[in-house]
Amino acid sequence: MKKLLTTTLLTLALAFTATAADKDKHDHEHAAKAGPTGGKLITEVEPHVEFFVNKDKKVEIRFIDDDMKVVAPGAQVISVTLGDRSAPTKLSFTKDGNMLISDKAVPEGNDLPTVVQIREKEGAKAVTEKFNLNLEQCPTCKNKEYACTCAHGEEEKK
Repeated sequence: MKKLLTTTLLTLALAFTATAADKDKHDHEHAAKAGPTGGKLITEVEPHVEFFVNKDKKVEIRFIDDDMKVVAPGAQVISVTLGDRSAPTKLSFTKDGNMLISDKAVPEGNDLPTVVQIREKEGAKAVTEKFNLNLEQCPTCKNKEYACTCAHGEEEKK
């Protein structure tokens, strides 16, 4: 019995040590933040990516460093697919100054299923971010719902 208890405790200690080591590798916060333009901040890549829908309903992609400063795009490849699954809209991007801009506008509607794929360079493994593109204005923060940084709605889940 003592041997089983000792083995279990040792296993748990090693698991906690491994988890702590993983956290040390990635040392900055990823709390809900919007990008400098008020778009959705995708933090799973470096530099981070800001996804922003402009007044013409085109998607702007900006690359953001840890200090929330825009950096020039490099060799990254971005693809966005959104809208109705039976007839999705695929967006391509061209460089425009320090951002990438979509070739066409976001389709009509609201709460559109959206998939953003980010590759470090052509042929690299993609990082995928999925969310619903809700273009309504958030009632409590200055961003659109897709980039909302406040915690409204959390109280309903409890």
